[in-house]
Amino acid sequence: MLFSVLAALAAALCYGVATVFQALGARRTASSSGLDPRVLVRALGQWPFVLGTGLDLAGYVCQFVALRELPIFAVEAAQSANLAVTAVLAVPVLGARLHSREWGAIAAVCAGLALLGVSAGQEGPAHTHAAFRWSLLGCVALLGLAGWRCARTSEPWRSRLLGLLSGLGFGLIALATRVLTDLSPSALIRDPATYALLFGAVLTFLLYTVALQGGVVTSVAAALVVGETVLPAGVGLVFLGDHSRPGPYGPLALTGFILAVAGAIALSRFAEGETEDAPEPAR
Repeated sequence: MLFSVLAALAAALCYGVATVFQALGARRTASSSGLDPRVLVRALGQWPFVLGTGLDLAGYVCQFVALRELPIFAVEAAQSANLAVTAVLAVPVLGARLHSREWGAIAAVCAGLALLGVSAGQEGPAHTHAAFRWSLLGCVALLGLAGWRCARTSEPWRSRLLGLLSGLGFGLIALATRVLTDLSPSALIRDPATYALLFGAVLTFLLYTVALQGGVVTSVAAALVVGETVLPAGVGLVFLGDHSRPGPYGPLALTGFILAVAGAIALSRFAEGETEDAPEPAR
């Protein structure tokens, strides 16, 4: 299980570095009104965004490994720690300054992850009914409809809502990954969770890119952390049988989860590099 914990931390490292480069690329890209897929295509023309995307893929591979043995609440809390990585990286790359409260938040994230690491129970891929897998695919459709509607609202709610939806999308990806029990090609083709993972990843990436262009960095990052941790953790506990180690480790796991998420939210203003201005919508 130690290898899975290290994989979760490696995923957070990849995601944290990727965030800085994706923000630089997204904010050099002309935005559009609504949820326009062309924004994602234009962003992929920026080399920082492409580099960040590659790091995201590496991070997902590490996350996939972690979800093979760890409960979702532990893995997703570890993913929120990528904001701590971004905060530290923002000092040399973006010229940010970390004050004592930010270092305290980083310490809270590290303490929370340490508690989760020692208290999380060992899990395996979750065996679920077909209805649960089809419901994940239905959630992707609902997420798309909600994103289309929220993208047409005005700031500051536009970026906040899209940040929350992209966080839910990342949580949905984790849930779909967790329920993939048979990784043979024939089984993956027949599994609705596979398509929920693929379509959900593309949609989440689009929501995240559009949210990054809004300029309300703090709200986007905080909403994303809440979306990708709280609801997926609850689903894992209720429907997938996630648990902590027996004995006194339950309160430790809860404390670690709260510390990690709260510390990440406190660091959210460093999430995307707030020194740059968002572009004006393309005419």
